[in-house]
Formats: sequence, structure tokens, C-alpha cells
Amino acid sequence: MNLPPFHALVCHPDAPDACVRGIRVAAARDADGGLSVHYRLEGALDALRIPAGELPVERLWAHTCFELFVLAEGGEAYREFNFSPGGQWMRFDFSGYRARIDSPAMPTPGLDWQRSGDALTLVATLPAPALPAGALRLGLTAVVEHADGSHRYWALGHPPGKPDFHHRDGFALALPAPTP
Repeated sequence: MNLPPFHALVCHPDAPDACVRGIRVAAARDADGGLSVHYRLEGALDALRIPAGELPVERLWAHTCFELFVLAEGGEAYREFNFSPGGQWMRFDFSGYRARIDSPAMPTPGLDWQRSGDALTLVATLPAPALPAGALRLGLTAVVEHADGSHRYWALGHPPGKPDFHHRDGFALALPAPTP
């Protein structure tokens, strides 16, 4: 698969991030309806808390992790994925803004984490059954936990006010339906 251009995430303006030089993300639909998302964080990794093992999966978002929000174009329901550098993942389903609902079983995404020098990368591959059919709107985000326990919030765009990855304005990347 040829990757589309990487998109630069921006840190929420209320808390600039002196430890991270940048986070870039590329996303592409597979012909079968799956999705591949490539994240790359560059910076002073030793100044960050990067999970290496087990965390409570319900709270992966409370630590350094990459996140993906997926919405069917024109829909209200969406799905949130959290990917921890410790190798864990979690997903939450919502019927509308922050209205969490039960999540049906789904295939496990493929996760390939790499840490090298000043870069942390993830290639997440989600199979088609994990996603809505048709065109998608994506929210591409990251939570970065610093060694002092403080957090920075990165996204393609931030709505006014405090960080809120669930806000509709955050679903900033449109991907067309796959073409066979």
C-alpha cells in the first residue's frame, strides 16, 4: 500500500509540549475496507512516560497512547480506539457525543510498535469488520504523559476550550469509501 501524506498533529494551545518535536499521522483505506494508520512521535522520549507493560485497558487514554476516532460520514455513532506502547489496545463505542454504548466483539487490530532513538512509531491495521462501511471521518489524536505526570493533548485540530477529542470538529480527516 502506498501511504498518503503524513498529517501533522498540533498540541493543544493550553499546554505546549517542550518534550515532543512533533507527531505525524498517515491513514489509508485498504481495498477490502480495512484501515492502516501510521503514527510517528519524535522528541525527548526519556522525558516521557511510555508504558512498557500492562495497564488497565479501560484507562489507556490516561497515559501516553495514540488514539483513533472513527465516524461513518454523515452518521452520529462513532468508535474510539486507544493504542498503548505497552502493546495493549481498547475500543469504545458511542451512539453520539460521549454517549457510550456496549461494544460488540470485533477482530483484534494489528499493532506494530517501534522505538528507535528519538522516535516512537506505530502502524495500526484495523480489519474491515472493525469499521463502518463507506466513507469515514477520522479523529487522529495522541495523549502524551510527561515524566512529571502532566499530560499534553495532540490532534489534527482542537475545538475551542479544553481538550476534547470527542468533539465533532476533531473528526478532521475525510477518507472515501474503499474502491475494489
